[in-house]
Amino acid sequence: MDLFTPAVFGDLKLSNRIVMAPLTRLRSGERGVPGELVAEMYAQRASLGLIITEGTYPSAEGQGYPGQPGITTDEQQDAWGRVAEAVHEAGGTVVMQVMHAGRVSHTDITGTDRTVAPSALAIRGEVHVPSGKKPYEAPHALTLDELEEVREQFVTASRRAVAAGLDGVELHGANGYLLHEFLSPTSNTRTDLYGGSPQARARFVVETVRAVAEAVGAGRTGLRLSPAHNIQDVLEQDADDVAATYAALAAGIADLDLAYLSVLHADLGGHLVQDLRRRVGAPLVANNGFGAPSTRELAQQLVADGVADAVAVGRPVIANPDLAERWRVGAPENEPDGSTFYGGGAKGYTDYPRLAL
Repeated sequence: MDLFTPAVFGDLKLSNRIVMAPLTRLRSGERGVPGELVAEMYAQRASLGLIITEGTYPSAEGQGYPGQPGITTDEQQDAWGRVAEAVHEAGGTVVMQVMHAGRVSHTDITGTDRTVAPSALAIRGEVHVPSGKKPYEAPHALTLDELEEVREQFVTASRRAVAAGLDGVELHGANGYLLHEFLSPTSNTRTDLYGGSPQARARFVVETVRAVAEAVGAGRTGLRLSPAHNIQDVLEQDADDVAATYAALAAGIADLDLAYLSVLHADLGGHLVQDLRRRVGAPLVANNGFGAPSTRELAQQLVADGVADAVAVGRPVIANPDLAERWRVGAPENEPDGSTFYGGGAKGYTDYPRLAL
């Protein structure tokens, strides 16, 4: 098996094992509606084995950033349908990352009366809002009845994504956002059945994954995790607790036969990630983190050595719409322009040159 061997992950067919990581680009306007430029950007990258879209909010309270796309309205759903059609016409496979930001937001962004989280604990620091920077707000701790509503928001958003024509969904359980907030004892201090022990803290994630898999099919459902990533005040620093929490999560979803499990971690071949992979029993999409861009050599090694079934790639995909072709022939790569990553127009988004053939 190598990086260019086709793969089948559940109901998803991959032409190769290079995956476009979910990349926040913030070009969907005030109404969260992805336009023609967004469709063009994704279609340009259809030669990758799998495209995972940028995090897309399932409810108004779930929005984390200005310009982020949503999947809560018919207008947004129709727009995502045009994105899916463009990717499919170019021969690609695309899933939507469904992301609830939780407390990693602000009411100036969401336009709602509150931000929400497992517990009423604010993140330290400041958040970018349309008017500048403001301190993070103390979130509302979701009640048991409200947890049912949030779970249903994930389900409805996933149904909308599939109805729009996307090939599946990835639930964002990483990087300090809502689902991840439930997993950590520093962000989840609940004393009910969703807090306390590792099994209790994993419960809401398990229930949400199971509900989405039942709604759209496990073969169309992926899950992203970042154990012990320690970001946005979601701290997981007790190794025994981390192992127990993610083992409980894995046990709760192991019978589903998910399409894939995506894990962001610095030690992808280590016991934590590989044990999680074994317990879940799904193909592993590996992401080596934010510290350094993924390279062709690293991606090839991860797949060839059996550490992962596919590799999620971020910055090189931003700068190289034809990255799969470049990696296949060992061609030089364009360098990404970091000043254009977040927001803006076509510059640094759809104007990177392809290989001259």
